[in-house]
Parts: sequence; C-alpha cells; structure tokens
Amino acid sequence: MQAQAIQQPGKKGQSRPDGARPNGLGRAIRYLGHQRKYILIAYTALVIAALAQLMVPQLTQTMIDAITQGAVANSILDMQVFGVPAPDLVKEAAARQAGYSLEQLQGLQQTSLTLLINAALIIVVFAAVRGIFSFVQAYFSEKMSQGIAFDFRNEIFTRLQRLSFSYYDRNQTGQLMIRATDDVEKVRMFLAQGLALAVQALILLVATLVILALTNWQLTLVILPILPLALVLFMIFGKVSQPLFVEIQKRLSGLNTILQENLAGIRVVKAFTRESHEQQRFDEASISLYQQQIKVVRTFTLLLPVIFLIAQIGQAAILYFGGNQIINGTLNLGEYQKFSLYLIYLFFPLGQLGFIISLMAQAGASATRVFEILDAKSDVSNKPDAIELPPLVGRVEFKNVTFRYFSSGEPVLSDVSFNAESGQTVALLGGTGSGKTTIINLLPRFYDATEGAVLIDGHDVRDVTLDSLRSQIGIVLQETNLFSGSIRDNIAFGRPEASDDEVIDAAKAAAAHDFILTFPQGYNTPVGERGSTLSGGQKQRIAIARALLLNPRLLILDDSTSSVDLLTESKIQKALDKLMQGRTSFVIAQRITTVLNADQILVLDKGKIVASGKHADLMESSPIYAEIYNSQLVGDAEVTDNESGLDQLPVQG
Repeated sequence: MQAQAIQQPGKKGQSRPDGARPNGLGRAIRYLGHQRKYILIAYTALVIAALAQLMVPQLTQTMIDAITQGAVANSILDMQVFGVPAPDLVKEAAARQAGYSLEQLQGLQQTSLTLLINAALIIVVFAAVRGIFSFVQAYFSEKMSQGIAFDFRNEIFTRLQRLSFSYYDRNQTGQLMIRATDDVEKVRMFLAQGLALAVQALILLVATLVILALTNWQLTLVILPILPLALVLFMIFGKVSQPLFVEIQKRLSGLNTILQENLAGIRVVKAFTRESHEQQRFDEASISLYQQQIKVVRTFTLLLPVIFLIAQIGQAAILYFGGNQIINGTLNLGEYQKFSLYLIYLFFPLGQLGFIISLMAQAGASATRVFEILDAKSDVSNKPDAIELPPLVGRVEFKNVTFRYFSSGEPVLSDVSFNAESGQTVALLGGTGSGKTTIINLLPRFYDATEGAVLIDGHDVRDVTLDSLRSQIGIVLQETNLFSGSIRDNIAFGRPEASDDEVIDAAKAAAAHDFILTFPQGYNTPVGERGSTLSGGQKQRIAIARALLLNPRLLILDDSTSSVDLLTESKIQKALDKLMQGRTSFVIAQRITTVLNADQILVLDKGKIVASGKHADLMESSPIYAEIYNSQLVGDAEVTDNESGLDQLPVQG
C-alpha cells in the first residue's frame, strides 16, 4: 500500500515553485545580509587591494621617466666633442633640442636616482599593502561564505523536518542529500570566490578605463570596441553553461541515490548476489556523470582561447597605434609602458570572467535546487488559527474519509467511517494494500484526508497544532528506525528529560530490560548505525519502549511484534495488554493474540471497511474475516494455549 505513494511516475519535483527558478542565485546573494560585518570587512579590503594594484603602473611610469630623463641628462651634460667636454653653448642647444634647459637637466641628473629608488620602494609598499588586504579579503570572504552555507544547511534541514510524508514520497533521499551538501557548497564557492572576483573585475575595468581615458583617450578609443564583444561572448557562454551544470547536478544526484540505496541495503544486495548488477547500475550512472562533465569541460576549453584571442587583438592594436604615437613624438616610453600595464588590468579581469562564469553557472544551477527545497510547500501544516489539542481522552472518529496519494488516481481509502471509544483496542486486518497503514497515518496527520474528517475527542485533526497532536500519540511503526547513540538515548528520544527510572520502567514494559542488561555497557550501549548492532526483535522492543515512555493516551502499533519470535511476542503482548488498558490503541497485527483481545476489529478490503466487530461475532458474520483468520492467524493460535508456560521461558533476542 505504501508503495502506491512512492511509485508514481513523473511526480518528481512537483513542489518546485516557479518563483524559485529564474532568480535562485540572486536570492542566494541576498543572504549576504546575514553576514554584514564580514562582508563589509571583506569588500573594504578588496577595494583597498584593488586601489593598491592600480597604483603600480603609475609608479612604473615614474621609474621609467626617471631612468630615461636621467639618461638624457647624463648624455647631454657629459657630452664631449673630439674627446674634450663640449662647450656650454653646445650643451644648451642639445638641451633645447631635447626640450629641457641646462638647469633642468642638472636637476634631473641629481634627482633621477632618488626618484627611481623611491618609486621602487613605494611599489614594494603597495605590493605589501595589496598582499595584506588580499589576505584579509580572502579570509573574511571565506568566513562569510561558510556562515551563509551554515544558514543554508540549517534552513534546509529545518525545512525537511517540517515537510509532509508526501514530499518524501516524491523525492529520493540521495537527491535531497546532494542538495544539502554539494549544491550548498557550490553556492558557497561562488559567494566566497566568484562574487569577489566579479566585484574586483568590475573595479579594475571601470577604474582602468577612466585612467586610460585620462592618460591617452586616442588609444583608449582603439580598445573600447573590444569590450562589448567580450561581454556578449561571455553572456552567451553563461547562458549555454548553466543548463549543463543543472544536468550535472541531476546526474550527481542519481549517482548518490544509487550509492545511498546500496549502502543502506548492502545485506540485501549480498544475500541475493546482486553485486554485479548493482555495480553495473553504478557504472552507468558514473559514466553518465562523466560524459556530462566532459561536455562542460569542452565548452570552457573553447572559452579560454576566445578570451586570449580577444586580449591579443587588443594588445596588437595598442602596439600598432601606440608605436605610431611614439614615432610621432606624442607619446613617451613611460606613458606607453603605463598604458600597457593598465591594459593588462583591463584584459586580466576579462580572462577571469571565464572562471567567474563557471562558478556563477554552477552556483545558479545549485541555488535553484536549494530553493526548491526551501520553497517546498508541505501538504500538512498548521492552520493560521490552529489550537492546542487539550490532553487526550482518546475518542477517535473517522467520518466518510477518502484518501488519495497526490490527490489523484484511485483512492486508497473510500468513504471509511468508524468510531473508537476511549480505552478501546482497535485491530486492523486486511491484505496488502487494503488501507490499514493509511488509517494509522491519518491519525497523527502524516497525511491529510482527501475527503471527510478524522476527529480525536471531537476535534478535527486539521484544526489543532501538529506538535500538540503528535506529542500525545505513541507510535511504533512496522519499520524500526533507531538513531546513532546509546540504547538509553533511543528510548528517551521523545522525552530526553526522562529519568533513568522512567526509561528502565518503559524498557521493562516492552520486555527489553533483560537483554539490555546482558550488554557490558547496559543502557549506555551504542546501537550502531540504524541499530545495526541489535537483532530485529531487540530493535522492535526498544522502539516499543520509546513509544511507551511518552505515556500516550493514543497508541499506534503498526505490526509492532513482526520482528520477534513467538515467545518474545507473548511477553511483549502481555505487557502491551496491561499498558493499553485505559488507552485507545490501534494495532495492525498478523497474529491471533491481538485479534482475540481487541475490543473492535476492522476488516479492510480495497480501501473499504467490509466488516467490523469482535472476533466471535465476525467469525459468524464475515466470510472475509473467517478466511483471514483461517489462512493467516490460526497457525499462531497454539501460542495462546501455552501462555502460562511461556512466562517461565527466557526471552530470546
């Protein structure tokens, strides 16, 4: 029956809101507001480092001018004619020819070395400033991005905790894990590196263009047409690459799903000797991911030569037009060198755009996937005017309840109505897919009824808060899930504040105390991942103790003794019989003991109640019940004949 909720083709990702798709990266960037202090420090340091970098070409011009002017001054002032110092008149004529007076040349001769040394020292100082502030920027950018990743992961986990079962019916665990880990990391990488590089590139581009225009506007006009061409090409690459990265994340999710399933079900894989088949599945998913990654590499391998081609075209144009200006005397060597260095600052950010686009495309694809979880709407949530459910008395009523998974297809329950009075034990019987588990899933609002209403103490469960409802219901599901930690931690999962005596009492009631004491560490024994160090019966009894510790007024047991032997079941059943007194209990059972003790038996077939009543009455009035009893339950009837003797037998794990 539960398989019907999971195996719904074409249902994946139905919770995606349209608003999350086009602007995922923009929404992620707005998370920078959560780290205002760090972002302020990081980007202040980035601006200072960029300004220090921009000063170097100007100082380089000063050094070259000092060298060339010093060389001119020395050549004129030390001029000789026929091996003897030239007359001052000749030196004055040469000085005028070079555009200087003798006094200026003498001053340049004295100061050129000082200017050269000072410029070199200042370059070293600016390099140190740039290095220090680049470190500060990188450190606080990483700290900021880690903080945002922390926020994302916590929000994703919080959201996943609040989503209804139907969301997990539609989405695979491996895919959700990738979104909470790899996708968040790709967004973080862009915020730490890509965004900083983009801001730095913008500062360098704008500042460099202004400086170049002020230095030599004619040469600036030469390279200006290249920039729009480069930007258009990069925009095209960005648009082409983002869908490629979306597909990478999808294929990575598929690979992770196979890995997760195999690790969780490794015993089944080995038991059925399916290692080679599972290896083939993994290989196919791995090859698919590899091929997509190669496609991305091919795209960006093409981008880099395009970037260098554009840069070389710009350099060639400057070399030609700048060379003409030097020949014509309108540009000196220092200015040309400064212009060439600033030109590097212009094309270097363009070269970085390839890396920026790669990070941006990956982050954009991943941010969209992250926000698909954060924007997912739970099918089951508190109403705005939901009230706290008062302490339960335990009366349950189903009124014409119909239920469909995903609100489509054939109903799993059809027009189901019944009453359970406070303190009654209700047994649910029926074949696979008859709707037994669906009924108990509707009680704590794991799902909401499609039609009709589920009432507890006269309150529609949709009108009360989820926490106040579920905190008063003890549940032992058919599939036992334990968490990493000690046995005590697992028993006290619903009541961490419970005392040791309360934990022990619950364990005794679930027939778990004796086997727990056989472990060297007793209640502090680690259970291993998903309870791997315990037997099925031991895990089941710990799960029962976990539910009983809540002291619930409403108890749900989904075939809770299915993993124990008959002897152990008898002890558990006796304890449960005692504990269920005064509590309303819903039990899905495959054995005769529960059926015989039930106050009301509901027989389900294809989502409908086909018979209800007590055992003796149903044996006479319901052929379906008689058939179930004779085919499934009567084999266990002999257990009841020997109950008194079982009390003396040891419990088996």
